[in-house]
Amino acid sequence: MDEVTGAQLIAEALKTQNVEFMFGVVGVPIIEVAMAAQAAGVKYVGMRNEQAACYAASAVGYLTGRPAVCLVVSGPGLIHALGGMANANMNCWPVLVIGGSSDRNQETTGAFQEFPQVEACRLYSKFSARPSSLSAIPSVIEKAVRSSIYGRPGACYVDIPGDMVNARVERNRVREVSCCPPPPVSLAEVSAVTQALNVLKTAKCPLLIIGKGAAYGRAEAGLRELVELSGLPFLPTPMGKGVLPDNHPQCVAAARSRALLQADVVVLLGARLNWMLHFGFPPRFSPNVKVIQVDLCPEEMGNNVRPVAALLGDIRAIVTQQLLEILRADQWRYPSDTAWWSTLREKMASNAKISKTLAAQSAVPMNYYTVFHHMARLLPTDCVIVSEGANTMDIGRTMIHNYLPRHRLDAGTFGTMGVGLGFAIAAAMLERDKQTPQRVVCVEGDSAFGFSGMEVETMCRYKLPVIIIVINNNGIYSGLDSDTWREMERAGDMTTLAPPVTLLPDARYEEVMTAFGGGGFLVRTPEELRSALQESLNNTHTPSLINVLIEPSSDRKQQEFPWLTRSNL
Repeated sequence: MDEVTGAQLIAEALKTQNVEFMFGVVGVPIIEVAMAAQAAGVKYVGMRNEQAACYAASAVGYLTGRPAVCLVVSGPGLIHALGGMANANMNCWPVLVIGGSSDRNQETTGAFQEFPQVEACRLYSKFSARPSSLSAIPSVIEKAVRSSIYGRPGACYVDIPGDMVNARVERNRVREVSCCPPPPVSLAEVSAVTQALNVLKTAKCPLLIIGKGAAYGRAEAGLRELVELSGLPFLPTPMGKGVLPDNHPQCVAAARSRALLQADVVVLLGARLNWMLHFGFPPRFSPNVKVIQVDLCPEEMGNNVRPVAALLGDIRAIVTQQLLEILRADQWRYPSDTAWWSTLREKMASNAKISKTLAAQSAVPMNYYTVFHHMARLLPTDCVIVSEGANTMDIGRTMIHNYLPRHRLDAGTFGTMGVGLGFAIAAAMLERDKQTPQRVVCVEGDSAFGFSGMEVETMCRYKLPVIIIVINNNGIYSGLDSDTWREMERAGDMTTLAPPVTLLPDARYEEVMTAFGGGGFLVRTPEELRSALQESLNNTHTPSLINVLIEPSSDRKQQEFPWLTRSNL
């Protein structure tokens, strides 16, 4: 009689659904699930914290379009993963979390790590369920995978009671479930497409905004043709960078504030009018701006600003099969000699000059702009950039260009700090199996690094040649220099004297990496930075950490608006 365990059913169901990776922290009751997954051909990556594991699994979902699994133990293990689930849901990234839970016959008795897991996960996911029996496991796994990628992608949860893991069932009692097909592709209403193009053609100051939804939707080829055929300026959102190269002549990222403020027609391509785009409200936008919205989620249409045209459907299909077909036929093109283009080019040149001046400063400790200037000169154009931290992420986004789609991962829509090392591990795992792997460079603020710094051991264990660059200003936003810190220590109790934003000055983060066998570098000058980065790039076998000590009071150049501008409405 052919029998199969619950763990084997889970593993086989994941393999059937083309799930390639599982990230997790094992323990009772899910150790056997990880072992069965490995036996079935799913790659298991053991992490040091469930939150980082969930970040890694969700990044695989974004980069490949197919969810990875985050495997966690019951109670606290699942609770740690909820942050990653919430981040995936906000970013619209597919991920499948599988959590062990208390035995079914122990419910309500005060079982080990007993927690209402299915109910808790409903707040953070698209789908949350527990199989009713062993024979239902493949069906539930299929639905979870399908739910994670259909419609707006997101997190899904499957609960596995401990007594199901090693229980057995006859294989012929388990219904076979095939792999779910790719999400169905839908096109926008023809009338909406016509309305959108009519409005766009009458615009005096048009602007395309390319979001990470366009990156996830693999719309880069169609968008490049659309941009170049139409002659329109475009602005990428942070993770929309690289859908078209940042050095494209029609990219106006260097004049972001001016472009948003003065545009009279904005086309949202896989981007949302949330806090990252200042809700579409004044004073960051014109009060009379007209919005054309391209999105696959009907509930997103009209959020904050009612669109003059709502193009509901798959972004790649809408661009290639609808917008481009009409533009090719009527040969309309926005002129390159308009006052709008002159305004944007003038502002781009002015901002570039300010950044160049800041980057040229030779003082030590260095400022952010000097550090990123020297990094940008050495980093490969095809590397995957992972970034988090306040100024580190914001300034780095303007100084380090992306040239390829899905090659930038950062704090995202949820503004989550601590994602960096999990994202970097995921990207490095995907790259190492390629014939010509691209380097993964993780640029972290010192505060952001602290959230998941122990994952450097994971990188060393799996020999992932990630380059971590910690931009160390001794604090959150800003810190104190060593002399000021010591004076404060002598003055009294640091819990009442030290500003809440401060961290230990000149912390030796690179020694965390060397403790596990990776490369560590302490950097104070541009020359040391270039040498350390070049040596790290030459090392393709082990990870490296470059600890860059910068001026604690270093800040962004003067901004036209605060980063989170309050609306006038």
